[in-house]
Amino acid sequence: MSRPAIAWINLDHLRHNYHLLREQAGNAEVMAVVKANAYGHGLDLVAPALVEDGCRNLAVTDANEGICLRNMLGENSVEVTLLSGIFDREDARIACSAGLTPAITEPEQIRILTAEGFKGRVWIKVDTGMNRLGTTDTHSLVQECRKSGLGIAGIMSHLACADTDGHRLNQKQGESFVRQCKKIGPDIPRSLLNSAGMFIMPEYALDIVRPGIALYGSEPVIGRSVGLKPVMQLTGQVMQIREIQPGDSISYGATFTADKPMRIGTISLGYGDGLPRQLSNTGSAIFKGRKLPITGRVCMDYTMVDATHTTLAQGDTVEFWGDTLRADDIAKTLNTISYTLFTGVNERVRRVPLP
Repeated sequence: MSRPAIAWINLDHLRHNYHLLREQAGNAEVMAVVKANAYGHGLDLVAPALVEDGCRNLAVTDANEGICLRNMLGENSVEVTLLSGIFDREDARIACSAGLTPAITEPEQIRILTAEGFKGRVWIKVDTGMNRLGTTDTHSLVQECRKSGLGIAGIMSHLACADTDGHRLNQKQGESFVRQCKKIGPDIPRSLLNSAGMFIMPEYALDIVRPGIALYGSEPVIGRSVGLKPVMQLTGQVMQIREIQPGDSISYGATFTADKPMRIGTISLGYGDGLPRQLSNTGSAIFKGRKLPITGRVCMDYTMVDATHTTLAQGDTVEFWGDTLRADDIAKTLNTISYTLFTGVNERVRRVPLP
Protein backbone atom coordinates (compact mmCIF):
# COMPACT_ATOMS: atom_id res chain seq x y z
CA MET A 1 0.00 0.00 0.00
CA SER A 2 1.20 3.51 -0.78
CA ARG A 3 1.83 5.91 2.06
CA PRO A 4 -1.57 7.28 3.15
CA ALA A 5 -1.01 10.95 2.41
CA ILE A 6 -3.81 11.87 0.00
CA ALA A 7 -5.22 14.99 -1.63
CA TRP A 8 -8.82 14.07 -2.39
CA ILE A 9 -10.07 16.00 -5.42
CA ASN A 10 -13.78 16.73 -5.52
CA LEU A 11 -14.61 16.98 -9.21
CA ASP A 12 -18.26 17.77 -8.45
CA HIS A 13 -17.06 20.88 -6.60
CA LEU A 14 -14.81 21.73 -9.55
CA ARG A 15 -17.78 21.53 -11.90
CA HIS A 16 -19.88 23.64 -9.53
CA ASN A 17 -17.20 26.34 -9.51
CA TYR A 18 -16.77 26.23 -13.28
CA HIS A 19 -20.48 26.68 -13.91
CA LEU A 20 -20.68 29.50 -11.37
CA LEU A 21 -17.83 31.25 -13.16
CA ARG A 22 -19.38 30.67 -16.57
CA GLU A 23 -22.55 32.33 -15.35
CA GLN A 24 -20.59 35.24 -13.90
CA ALA A 25 -18.76 35.65 -17.23
CA GLY A 26 -21.96 36.52 -19.06
CA ASN A 27 -21.31 36.46 -22.80
CA ALA A 28 -17.55 36.14 -22.39
CA GLU A 29 -15.77 32.86 -23.03
CA VAL A 30 -13.99 31.16 -20.11
CA MET A 31 -10.30 30.31 -20.44
CA ALA A 32 -9.68 27.98 -17.49
CA VAL A 33 -6.20 28.36 -16.01
CA VAL A 34 -4.70 24.96 -15.15
CA LYS A 35 -1.02 25.85 -14.84
CA ALA A 36 1.26 24.42 -12.13
CA ASN A 37 -0.44 21.01 -12.22
CA ALA A 38 -3.87 22.66 -12.00
CA TYR A 39 -2.74 24.72 -8.99
CA GLY A 40 -1.54 21.53 -7.36
CA HIS A 41 -4.84 19.68 -7.82
CA GLY A 42 -3.67 17.28 -10.54
CA LEU A 43 -3.82 18.28 -14.20
CA ASP A 44 -4.77 14.75 -15.22
CA LEU A 45 -7.92 14.99 -13.08
CA VAL A 46 -8.89 18.63 -13.54
CA ALA A 47 -8.39 19.22 -17.26
CA PRO A 48 -10.48 16.27 -18.56
CA ALA A 49 -13.30 17.17 -16.15
CA LEU A 50 -13.38 20.76 -17.42
CA VAL A 51 -13.33 19.65 -21.06
CA GLU A 52 -16.10 17.16 -20.36
CA ASP A 53 -18.14 20.06 -18.98
CA GLY A 54 -17.68 22.08 -22.15
CA CYS A 55 -14.52 24.12 -21.58
CA ARG A 56 -12.66 24.54 -24.86
CA ASN A 57 -9.96 26.99 -23.80
CA LEU A 58 -7.30 26.08 -21.22
CA ALA A 59 -4.21 27.99 -20.13
CA VAL A 60 -0.88 26.76 -18.76
CA THR A 61 2.47 28.42 -18.14
CA ASP A 62 4.89 27.15 -20.77
CA ALA A 63 5.46 24.74 -23.63
CA ASN A 64 6.33 21.80 -21.39
CA GLU A 65 3.04 22.13 -19.54
CA GLY A 66 1.33 22.73 -22.86
CA ILE A 67 2.48 19.55 -24.58
CA CYS A 68 1.71 17.56 -21.44
CA LEU A 69 -1.83 18.89 -21.54
CA ARG A 70 -2.18 18.33 -25.29
CA ASN A 71 -1.00 14.72 -24.98
CA MET A 72 -3.34 14.18 -22.08
CA LEU A 73 -6.40 15.48 -23.90
CA GLY A 74 -5.54 14.03 -27.27
CA GLU A 75 -7.66 16.52 -29.18
CA ASN A 76 -7.07 19.76 -31.05
CA SER A 77 -10.56 21.14 -30.47
CA VAL A 78 -9.27 22.54 -27.16
CA GLU A 79 -7.11 25.65 -27.42
CA VAL A 80 -4.07 25.54 -25.13
CA THR A 81 -2.63 28.96 -24.32
CA LEU A 82 0.90 29.43 -22.96
CA LEU A 83 0.62 32.39 -20.57
CA SER A 84 4.41 32.81 -20.31
CA GLY A 85 4.88 32.36 -24.03
CA ILE A 86 8.04 30.75 -25.39
CA PHE A 87 11.62 30.99 -24.18
CA ASP A 88 13.64 29.40 -26.97
CA ARG A 89 13.53 27.50 -30.28
CA GLU A 90 12.71 24.22 -28.57
CA ASP A 91 9.60 25.85 -27.11
CA ALA A 92 8.70 27.10 -30.59
CA ARG A 93 9.06 23.59 -32.03
CA ILE A 94 6.79 22.22 -29.30
CA ALA A 95 4.25 24.97 -29.99
CA CYS A 96 4.30 23.97 -33.68
CA SER A 97 3.98 20.23 -33.15
CA ALA A 98 1.36 20.41 -30.40
CA GLY A 99 -0.71 23.24 -31.83
CA LEU A 100 -0.20 25.56 -28.85
CA THR A 101 -1.04 29.26 -28.62
CA PRO A 102 1.76 31.30 -26.99
CA ALA A 103 1.31 34.71 -25.39
CA ILE A 104 4.07 36.98 -26.63
CA THR A 105 5.54 40.21 -25.34
CA GLU A 106 8.64 40.73 -27.54
CA PRO A 107 9.41 40.84 -31.30
CA GLU A 108 12.16 38.26 -30.72
CA GLN A 109 9.50 35.69 -29.84
CA ILE A 110 7.88 36.28 -33.23
CA ARG A 111 11.20 35.72 -34.98
CA ILE A 112 11.81 32.47 -33.09
CA LEU A 113 8.33 31.19 -33.90
CA THR A 114 8.51 32.00 -37.62
CA ALA A 115 12.00 30.51 -37.87
CA GLU A 116 10.53 27.21 -36.69
CA GLY A 117 7.65 27.39 -39.14
CA PHE A 118 4.92 28.28 -36.66
CA LYS A 119 1.63 28.85 -38.50
CA GLY A 120 -0.75 29.18 -35.57
CA ARG A 121 -2.03 32.06 -33.48
CA VAL A 122 -0.53 34.06 -30.64
CA TRP A 123 -1.85 36.21 -27.82
CA ILE A 124 -0.45 39.71 -27.44
CA LYS A 125 0.25 40.36 -23.76
CA VAL A 126 0.31 44.03 -22.85
CA ASP A 127 1.33 45.82 -19.66
CA THR A 128 -1.33 48.07 -18.15
CA GLY A 129 0.29 48.85 -14.81
CA MET A 130 1.43 45.63 -13.15
CA ASN A 131 4.96 46.13 -14.50
CA ARG A 132 5.72 42.44 -14.58
CA LEU A 133 5.38 41.16 -18.14
CA GLY A 134 3.84 42.66 -21.25
CA THR A 135 4.60 44.90 -24.19
CA THR A 136 4.37 48.67 -23.92
CA ASP A 137 4.17 49.02 -27.71
CA THR A 138 1.06 47.05 -28.55
CA HIS A 139 0.54 48.46 -32.04
CA SER A 140 4.07 47.59 -33.22
CA LEU A 141 3.85 44.04 -31.89
CA VAL A 142 0.51 43.49 -33.61
CA GLN A 143 1.93 44.82 -36.89
CA GLU A 144 4.97 42.56 -36.54
CA CYS A 145 2.68 39.54 -36.10
CA ARG A 146 0.71 40.45 -39.19
CA LYS A 147 3.84 40.96 -41.27
CA SER A 148 5.09 37.54 -40.18
CA GLY A 149 1.80 35.84 -41.04
CA LEU A 150 0.93 34.93 -37.46
CA GLY A 151 -2.71 34.83 -36.47
CA ILE A 152 -3.74 36.85 -33.42
CA ALA A 153 -5.84 34.98 -30.87
CA GLY A 154 -6.37 38.13 -28.83
CA ILE A 155 -4.88 40.80 -26.63
CA MET A 156 -4.54 40.23 -22.89
CA SER A 157 -3.35 41.97 -19.77
CA HIS A 158 -3.31 41.08 -16.07
CA LEU A 159 -4.69 42.87 -13.02
CA ALA A 160 -2.36 43.50 -10.09
CA CYS A 161 -4.83 44.29 -7.29
CA ALA A 162 -8.10 42.63 -8.30
CA ASP A 163 -8.38 40.82 -4.97
CA THR A 164 -8.86 44.23 -3.30
CA ASP A 165 -12.20 45.70 -4.32
CA GLY A 166 -11.95 49.46 -4.82
CA HIS A 167 -8.18 49.59 -5.29
CA ARG A 168 -7.34 52.60 -7.45
CA LEU A 169 -5.14 50.53 -9.79
CA ASN A 170 -8.02 48.32 -10.91
CA GLN A 171 -9.91 51.04 -12.75
CA LYS A 172 -6.68 52.54 -14.03
CA GLN A 173 -5.66 49.23 -15.59
CA GLY A 174 -9.11 48.64 -17.05
CA GLU A 175 -9.15 52.02 -18.76
CA SER A 176 -5.59 51.59 -20.03
CA PHE A 177 -6.45 48.20 -21.49
CA VAL A 178 -9.52 49.47 -23.32
CA ARG A 179 -7.52 52.37 -24.78
CA GLN A 180 -4.82 50.04 -26.09
CA CYS A 181 -7.39 47.70 -27.60
CA LYS A 182 -9.08 50.56 -29.45
CA LYS A 183 -5.80 51.51 -31.11
CA ILE A 184 -5.50 48.16 -32.84
CA GLY A 185 -9.07 47.78 -34.03
CA PRO A 186 -12.34 46.17 -32.94
CA ASP A 187 -11.91 42.66 -34.30
CA ILE A 188 -9.30 41.25 -31.89
CA PRO A 189 -10.66 39.37 -28.84
CA ARG A 190 -9.84 40.99 -25.49
CA SER A 191 -9.06 39.37 -22.13
CA LEU A 192 -8.35 41.25 -18.90
CA LEU A 193 -10.11 39.64 -15.96
CA ASN A 194 -8.77 36.98 -13.62
CA SER A 195 -10.82 35.24 -10.91
CA ALA A 196 -11.14 38.27 -8.66
CA GLY A 197 -11.62 40.69 -11.53
CA MET A 198 -14.68 38.76 -12.68
CA PHE A 199 -16.47 39.76 -9.48
CA ILE A 200 -15.24 43.30 -8.85
CA MET A 201 -15.12 44.53 -12.46
CA PRO A 202 -17.71 42.50 -14.40
CA GLU A 203 -18.11 45.36 -16.89
CA TYR A 204 -14.61 44.45 -18.16
CA ALA A 205 -15.45 40.82 -18.94
CA LEU A 206 -15.13 41.78 -22.61
CA ASP A 207 -14.57 38.66 -24.77
CA ILE A 208 -12.62 36.15 -22.65
CA VAL A 209 -12.07 35.82 -18.89
CA ARG A 210 -9.28 33.79 -17.28
CA PRO A 211 -10.28 32.34 -13.89
CA GLY A 212 -7.65 30.39 -11.99
CA ILE A 213 -7.84 30.11 -8.21
CA ALA A 214 -11.64 30.40 -8.15
CA LEU A 215 -11.93 27.16 -10.11
CA TYR A 216 -10.38 25.38 -7.15
CA GLY A 217 -12.71 26.87 -4.57
CA SER A 218 -10.73 29.71 -3.03
CA GLU A 219 -12.62 32.95 -2.67
CA PRO A 220 -10.77 35.40 -4.92
CA VAL A 221 -11.88 38.72 -3.37
CA ILE A 222 -10.76 39.59 0.14
CA GLY A 223 -13.72 39.65 2.53
CA ARG A 224 -16.31 38.47 0.01
CA SER A 225 -17.80 34.99 -0.44
CA VAL A 226 -19.26 34.18 -3.84
CA GLY A 227 -20.31 30.58 -3.16
CA LEU A 228 -17.32 28.59 -4.37
CA LYS A 229 -16.66 25.08 -3.06
CA PRO A 230 -13.20 23.73 -2.10
CA VAL A 231 -11.90 21.13 -4.53
CA MET A 232 -8.98 19.73 -2.50
CA GLN A 233 -9.18 17.91 0.83
CA LEU A 234 -5.68 17.21 2.18
CA THR A 235 -5.60 14.21 4.51
CA GLY A 236 -3.25 11.97 6.45
CA GLN A 237 -3.77 8.77 8.39
CA VAL A 238 -3.09 7.99 12.05
CA MET A 239 -0.01 5.79 12.25
CA GLN A 240 0.20 5.52 16.01
CA ILE A 241 -1.54 6.68 19.18
CA ARG A 242 0.58 7.12 22.26
CA GLU A 243 -0.10 8.14 25.85
CA ILE A 244 2.21 10.80 27.29
CA GLN A 245 2.61 12.18 30.78
CA PRO A 246 3.13 15.67 32.23
CA GLY A 247 6.67 16.82 31.46
CA ASP A 248 6.97 14.76 28.25
CA SER A 249 7.94 16.76 25.17
CA ILE A 250 6.91 16.19 21.56
CA SER A 251 8.85 16.40 18.29
CA TYR A 252 12.02 18.24 17.28
CA GLY A 253 13.29 20.96 19.55
CA ALA A 254 10.94 19.94 22.38
CA THR A 255 8.86 23.03 21.63
CA PHE A 256 5.76 21.43 23.20
CA THR A 257 5.75 19.98 26.71
CA ALA A 258 2.67 18.33 28.17
CA ASP A 259 1.27 19.76 31.41
CA LYS A 260 -1.23 16.90 31.78
CA PRO A 261 -1.73 13.33 30.55
CA MET A 262 -2.45 13.38 26.81
CA ARG A 263 -3.21 11.12 23.84
CA ILE A 264 -1.06 12.02 20.85
CA GLY A 265 -1.74 10.87 17.31
CA THR A 266 1.11 10.66 14.80
CA ILE A 267 -0.18 11.44 11.29
CA SER A 268 1.34 10.38 7.96
CA LEU A 269 1.79 13.88 6.54
CA GLY A 270 4.45 16.54 7.04
CA TYR A 271 6.20 19.49 5.48
CA GLY A 272 7.82 17.16 2.93
CA ASP A 273 4.29 16.65 1.62
CA GLY A 274 3.44 20.35 1.61
CA LEU A 275 1.97 20.91 5.07
CA PRO A 276 3.53 24.23 6.14
CA ARG A 277 5.99 23.89 9.01
CA GLN A 278 4.67 27.23 10.29
CA LEU A 279 1.60 25.32 11.53
CA SER A 280 3.76 23.80 14.29
CA ASN A 281 2.00 24.35 17.63
CA THR A 282 -0.53 26.68 15.96
CA GLY A 283 -2.51 24.73 13.35
CA SER A 284 -5.06 21.95 13.63
CA ALA A 285 -6.35 18.86 11.90
CA ILE A 286 -10.01 17.85 11.75
CA PHE A 287 -11.50 14.54 12.87
CA LYS A 288 -15.28 14.07 12.86
CA GLY A 289 -15.80 17.82 12.85
CA ARG A 290 -13.53 18.40 15.83
CA LYS A 291 -10.25 20.31 15.79
CA LEU A 292 -7.15 18.43 16.90
CA PRO A 293 -4.36 20.92 17.72
CA ILE A 294 -0.99 20.28 16.10
CA THR A 295 1.44 19.62 18.96
CA GLY A 296 5.15 20.17 18.53
CA ARG A 297 6.95 20.85 15.30
CA VAL A 298 5.64 19.54 12.00
CA CYS A 299 8.20 17.00 10.72
CA MET A 300 9.12 16.18 7.13
CA ASP A 301 6.99 13.02 7.10
CA TYR A 302 4.80 13.28 10.21
CA THR A 303 2.65 15.62 12.23
CA MET A 304 1.50 15.04 15.79
CA VAL A 305 -1.93 16.10 16.99
CA ASP A 306 -3.62 16.26 20.38
CA ALA A 307 -6.23 13.49 20.44
CA THR A 308 -7.02 13.75 24.14
CA HIS A 309 -10.73 13.18 24.90
CA THR A 310 -11.40 11.92 21.34
CA THR A 311 -11.92 8.48 19.81
CA LEU A 312 -9.10 8.99 17.28
CA ALA A 313 -7.45 5.61 16.64
CA GLN A 314 -4.76 4.06 14.47
CA GLY A 315 -5.93 3.94 10.85
CA ASP A 316 -8.30 6.91 11.14
CA THR A 317 -8.06 9.75 8.64
CA VAL A 318 -7.74 13.42 9.55
CA GLU A 319 -8.17 16.49 7.33
CA PHE A 320 -5.67 19.35 7.27
CA TRP A 321 -7.68 21.49 4.86
CA GLY A 322 -10.81 20.99 2.81
CA ASP A 323 -14.51 21.47 3.50
CA THR A 324 -14.17 22.08 7.23
CA LEU A 325 -10.83 23.86 7.51
CA ARG A 326 -10.75 26.13 4.47
CA ALA A 327 -7.37 26.66 2.84
CA ASP A 328 -8.19 30.37 2.62
CA ASP A 329 -8.44 30.59 6.40
CA ILE A 330 -5.25 28.64 7.00
CA ALA A 331 -3.39 30.84 4.52
CA LYS A 332 -4.61 33.96 6.27
CA THR A 333 -3.22 32.79 9.62
CA LEU A 334 0.13 32.18 7.92
CA ASN A 335 0.14 35.56 6.15
CA THR A 336 0.15 33.89 2.75
CA ILE A 337 -2.39 32.87 0.10
CA SER A 338 -4.10 29.58 -0.68
CA TYR A 339 -2.14 29.33 -3.95
CA THR A 340 1.01 28.56 -1.96
CA LEU A 341 -0.74 25.82 0.01
CA PHE A 342 -2.17 24.09 -3.06
CA THR A 343 0.92 24.31 -5.27
CA GLY A 344 3.11 23.32 -2.31
CA VAL A 345 1.50 19.88 -2.03
CA ASN A 346 4.34 17.54 -2.99
CA GLU A 347 4.14 15.05 -5.85
CA ARG A 348 4.43 12.17 -3.40
CA VAL A 349 0.95 13.04 -2.15
CA ARG A 350 -1.51 11.09 -4.27
CA ARG A 351 -4.27 13.06 -5.97
CA VAL A 352 -7.34 10.86 -5.86
CA PRO A 353 -10.80 11.76 -7.18
CA LEU A 354 -13.36 11.78 -4.39
CA PRO A 355 -15.78 8.88 -4.90
